[in-house]
Amino acid sequence: MIAANELKSGSVFEVHNAPHIVENVVKQTPSARGATTLYKVRARNLLTKSKTDLSCRGDDTFQEPDFQTRSVQYLYQNGGSCVFMDLESYDQYEVPSDTLENELRFMVEDMEDLGAMLLDGRVVGIRLPVTVVLELVECDPAIKGASATARTKPAVTQTGLEIQVPEYMENGEQVKIDTETGRFLSRV
Repeated sequence: MIAANELKSGSVFEVHNAPHIVENVVKQTPSARGATTLYKVRARNLLTKSKTDLSCRGDDTFQEPDFQTRSVQYLYQNGGSCVFMDLESYDQYEVPSDTLENELRFMVEDMEDLGAMLLDGRVVGIRLPVTVVLELVECDPAIKGASATARTKPAVTQTGLEIQVPEYMENGEQVKIDTETGRFLSRV
């Protein structure tokens, strides 16, 4: 069992006997004495990909689904599906690309450190690492004399992810990105 106050982005739990993955959690603390803290949870059904919004108290509990997590490597995109390889058994799994629209923004070919969530032998979701390293392919020229704490400018990574980077960054540089927020963390 998992309590509502333990849910965070990427947590997996069951709602109405279907596995869901948490996309966002907002904690609302009331100003009145004796009132309970509410958690607004946005989750995505791993089977149907529909979104579900829940409001729950911190002590509400949810069942954890019975699925396996396997270490996989992202190999390539083949038409409308993505191909992953199990790093232990070398089995290959095909996952429809449209079910991985959020994850694809952070994945490059031959990427490891991914976790495939298997339910009844079928991949229902991919867990990303906490951070990824991507290359900048499109950004404005660097500004001379820009400091590390200066303003930011828009940039596009090799996967098409649009992020804000410091003004001193240039095309071709490697950057570390937080997969939960999609924000620039540092230069590599």
